[in-house]
Amino acid sequence: MNLRKTLEERLGAALAAAGAPGSPAVVKPAARAQFGDYQANGVMGAAKTLKTNPRQLAEKVLAAARLDDLAEKVEPAGPGFLNITLSRMFLETQLAVAACDERLAADTPASRTVVVDYSGPNLAKEMHVGHLRSTIIGDALARILEFLGHRVVRQNHVGDWGTQFGMLIAHLEQALSRDPSGGQADTELSDLEEFYRKAKQQFDNDADFADASRAEVVKLQGGDASSLDSWRRFREVSLRHCEQVYDRLGVRLGSADVRGESYYNDYLPQVLEALGAKGLLSESQGAQCVFLDEFQGKDGEPLPVIVRKSDGGFLYATTDLAALWFRAGRGRADGLVDWQADRILYVTDSRQELHFRQVFAVARRAGFVSEGVSLEHVGFGMMLGADGKPFKTRTGGTVKLMDMLGEAEARAFELVTLKSPELPEPQRREIARAVGIGAVKYADLSQNRATDYVFSWDKMLSLEGNTAPYMQYAYARIRSIFRKGEGIADCGLRNEEFSLGEPAERALAVKLLQFPETLESAAAECLPNLLCQYLYELAGAFMGFYENCPVLKAEGETRASRLALCELTARTIQKSLDLLGIETLEQM
Repeated sequence: MNLRKTLEERLGAALAAAGAPGSPAVVKPAARAQFGDYQANGVMGAAKTLKTNPRQLAEKVLAAARLDDLAEKVEPAGPGFLNITLSRMFLETQLAVAACDERLAADTPASRTVVVDYSGPNLAKEMHVGHLRSTIIGDALARILEFLGHRVVRQNHVGDWGTQFGMLIAHLEQALSRDPSGGQADTELSDLEEFYRKAKQQFDNDADFADASRAEVVKLQGGDASSLDSWRRFREVSLRHCEQVYDRLGVRLGSADVRGESYYNDYLPQVLEALGAKGLLSESQGAQCVFLDEFQGKDGEPLPVIVRKSDGGFLYATTDLAALWFRAGRGRADGLVDWQADRILYVTDSRQELHFRQVFAVARRAGFVSEGVSLEHVGFGMMLGADGKPFKTRTGGTVKLMDMLGEAEARAFELVTLKSPELPEPQRREIARAVGIGAVKYADLSQNRATDYVFSWDKMLSLEGNTAPYMQYAYARIRSIFRKGEGIADCGLRNEEFSLGEPAERALAVKLLQFPETLESAAAECLPNLLCQYLYELAGAFMGFYENCPVLKAEGETRASRLALCELTARTIQKSLDLLGIETLEQM
């Protein structure tokens, strides 16, 4: 059950009965325990609209509210707030429901088809830290949406087409000419970053090579078999590298999820034809553009969406329009297969906001996407170094993602060895892998994605504060309770009755039951950090419970109830971390 939604529905009906139909109840968890469990703030807004006394309206809402089965106390406070304290019987009943449910009582809203476009590296280089945020934010959102019952279509829109590939193919062809067996080419392609650097250097300094590169672009776009073979080889090696990164990160992106720029290449002329048929195309300085009144520059001049350059080449906007048509089109007869998506998320850098606003607007105007489809740019800020600048190596170079993950595991291994030197080395390395990778991911996901954040090894690997190691340790600590207790079968505790006699037990119960509403908020707002903050608060509530309520030393029904609380807390932490793409450990 989503507690907040239930309260909003009940109080919304009470507001309507009190003469304020359509007014939202605006229910939020209470900031302080002494005020109750939830606070409804909507009365003041409704009173302002009605031009009436908010305190008097609050009394009318209280009289009309039907909360007897949920709350033991609902009180007006201040100018018109409503403080809500849930009843002990209700909490105990809902805990029993959650304990017996593999989904922890999470609701399953009406299922929608949601396309999540994330990661999207250019295949010209190895993945670097600049790809981290899109990859892990997108993966977390896809996991959460799937858990809530939606049909999720993951899409990895890789950059695998364009002029730079002429340069890369020309460089690859040279390697193949020196060694037709392909051995040298394989050696050179083993380091994509170095391969690209050499190709770019040759392109900038060798006029003949530059001409050959441009000729390769023409051949590739014209469907030349040899150029396509070289392109496929380069693409295969690049994607293999990406999959290695995804595997190490624990990200659910595979080859079946890849539809790069090249996939839509043959459909781009159809995009232009459709735009022309709608009367949206205009020529400007030889280029084909779409001008929409809502997009203007600082000087008031219209900002064009260029869909074909004066030299005949297509742009990112054209490919993105084709992808939208593919993903959201309804009942088309143009030969494109689509998923008829209800919601499409683009997890990319915030600096691309204008690009996507324009593409979304053109897609709707052209009829590629109906009004009922939600198009959302899930923008994110930058990862910064200690100097407040974009994260780089000490020499100022780009940090390869594999190198960063390797360092995370190495640092975690040092920490594990320091804390638990008695553990066998294989076990310490396995712990270090889960802790190191989890720390990198959680440090990013715990931030509001819209903001920049400073990358800090010390902070992310700390066993204190809102970090992955702290959450993983909290889970392992709960599991240790069951190892210490004799004859405890934790799975059997799911059928136990709960008894919340102590304030710390009650506080933990309320936090456990806020899991469903947290997930729905994170999914609706595309904010994984809401789940991280919930986890931190849950871990804190458990520590308060553990310090004040003896578990193994308790007796009878009290002991059984507290063990059941421990078991439900462990499952909730484990599921929450799993939805963030982070592993848990039985022992740390």
